[in-house]
Amino acid sequence: MPPPFHVDLRTVWRFRNAGQSDLDLTLLDLLDAIEQSGKLTAAARAALISHRHAWNLIEKWSEFSAPLVTIERGRGTQLSPLRRRGMTCYSFPCKHPSALLTTRTRNPGESMRRRSFIQAGAAASLLGAIPRLAFSQQQPFDPRPAGWRTFEITTRVEILKPEGVSRAWVPVPSVQSDYQKVVGNTWSGNGSTRLERDGKYGAAMVMSEWTGPEKAPVLEVVSTFSTINRAVDFGKRNPAIKIDPATAKFATAPTELIPTDGIVRRTAYEITRGKSADVDKARAIYDWIVDNTQRNPKTRGCGVGDIKAMLETGDLSGKCADLNALFVGLARSVNLPARDLYGLRVAKSDFGYRSLGVGTPNATRAQHCRAEVFLVGYGWVPVDPADVRKVVLEEKPQPTTLADPVVPPVRSKLFGAWEMNWVAYNDAHDVKLPGSSGPAIGFLMYPQAETGKDRLDSLDPDNFKYTITARELKA
Repeated sequence: MPPPFHVDLRTVWRFRNAGQSDLDLTLLDLLDAIEQSGKLTAAARAALISHRHAWNLIEKWSEFSAPLVTIERGRGTQLSPLRRRGMTCYSFPCKHPSALLTTRTRNPGESMRRRSFIQAGAAASLLGAIPRLAFSQQQPFDPRPAGWRTFEITTRVEILKPEGVSRAWVPVPSVQSDYQKVVGNTWSGNGSTRLERDGKYGAAMVMSEWTGPEKAPVLEVVSTFSTINRAVDFGKRNPAIKIDPATAKFATAPTELIPTDGIVRRTAYEITRGKSADVDKARAIYDWIVDNTQRNPKTRGCGVGDIKAMLETGDLSGKCADLNALFVGLARSVNLPARDLYGLRVAKSDFGYRSLGVGTPNATRAQHCRAEVFLVGYGWVPVDPADVRKVVLEEKPQPTTLADPVVPPVRSKLFGAWEMNWVAYNDAHDVKLPGSSGPAIGFLMYPQAETGKDRLDSLDPDNFKYTITARELKA
């Protein structure tokens, strides 16, 4: 006789975010462990996942809602109040109706099914705690000055395999302007540490040096600053606003990766043909970049910014350091003063655009470069064509087009406005790191380090190693 068979009917619980990604229930174990331990490393260990996987889960599910966790000095990692309420039914003893299930198991699979039911209840409660705004359409993207906000970023650098003399350089905010005020920097560690500046641009960095006997070099830098949104009113032109000759010369000069002759100048002349006003030329260059470039998700970091190579090869893809450098180079080649500004996103977008902010306190990979152009009658005007292409690629679960309703509001405003959930470190190019015998770097936006004679990979924070966290300081 054939062996008997059994039919096993099971309920499958599926929870998805607005992007139709299934909720990994490991997240519930992780959040429960964070609630118990107050430390992400210990929580990841308890949930049987890596520290990196833990951060990835938290970042993914924070991007479409309020933050899942908060990080405070001296208190470690804590669930945000909203998430703590959502996790109540997952902790034991459980007040969810699933707690009425018997704890006595009649077969080996029942305890697993009971746990799955409890997880489902917790997931529903957790997702139910998400604000309605998280599932609504973006608000109209319209950054306007509306009060100063103060932030703090903490950068921690560790040299994992020191050899001989080791050095580290951490960029800190050095831009003082009508949209950003630097409050101050503090640092601690076990090396010889000091504040240094680039001699040409004044880019500030905290440098630390360790000699051979130090086996575990570490440096922690805390920077505090305030920002306010920027918006230029193009209906109010003041002819008295002009740039002095020395600044104009400096801001139209070529750099190693941003030449202003050859194919760059020819391309710029073609783009601006028939335009006479500065603002019309700048707008034409901005629109050309938005229309003709693409954001490439495979580009490492923020890109290199080699605009000559981009134009010669016809490969106009990359990330912010490529696309915004292209704007700067094209503008400079037709005598429009322009500059890149290198910095870091520090908070989510208030307009609901998940691609235009950072959803968790972990800002280790949140570097972003922007650009400015000086227009007579208006002064330094903020632009960011690279972020328009970022919205096209990343705002929805699948890449969209420039015609998608989420894109035009951003395209319109990012010529003349910035949302300042971002800090500007500096506008420096071809930076020679103080004390280093290595080559200059194209720009200073990432922590840098070397040990012995080897420069470490600044785009590999897991093995470098460094972390950056950001938080807003409430009054």
